[in-house]
Amino acid sequence: MSLHKINTRNSVLILIILAATAMRLVNTQVPLLSNFTPVGAIALFAGAYFNDTWKAYLIPMLSLFVSDIFVNYIYTYKLIVFTGSSLWVYGCFMLMVLVGTFIKKVNIVSVATASVVSVMIHWLIMDLPFLYGTFYPHTLAGYGQSLTAAIYPFETNMLIADALYGAILFGGFELAKRKYTSLQTQRQLAL
Repeated sequence: MSLHKINTRNSVLILIILAATAMRLVNTQVPLLSNFTPVGAIALFAGAYFNDTWKAYLIPMLSLFVSDIFVNYIYTYKLIVFTGSSLWVYGCFMLMVLVGTFIKKVNIVSVATASVVSVMIHWLIMDLPFLYGTFYPHTLAGYGQSLTAAIYPFETNMLIADALYGAILFGGFELAKRKYTSLQTQRQLAL
């Protein structure tokens, strides 16, 4: 594949991710939209479309990191670069990128399945009771309470957001690939 096509494809992927990341700022003013963000869909999208593994992980992690600074500032009016749970959050999203790498054929079933798996990863990891100090007992029962409390609105909103943003990201890029061959991979062009 020519350098021009690689740069065009990667540039478009990065621009799409940046545009989707900007949507994180929309829900900061509406409490009902808690966790209704594109970050899960972005992680899956990056995993599915970047040819270079390092880009698939680096681009969404950088967009999450930078947007976290803005989101934290909106909520606290302080520049917060890193919180106690940041490693857990970034770890979850890295696992979501990994899930995205398993999407070999983009269709509704594969993207929906990956979205559900990603939300499950987030739900099971981010609701570990020790991440919230003494809010939940550090027992199996406390974990169950944390998981139950997270179903609505947090994980429900994340699942709906992954479906909506996933449809926009994956669907939009698939349509663009049909129109612009520079967005296709060498393998796709050979078919």
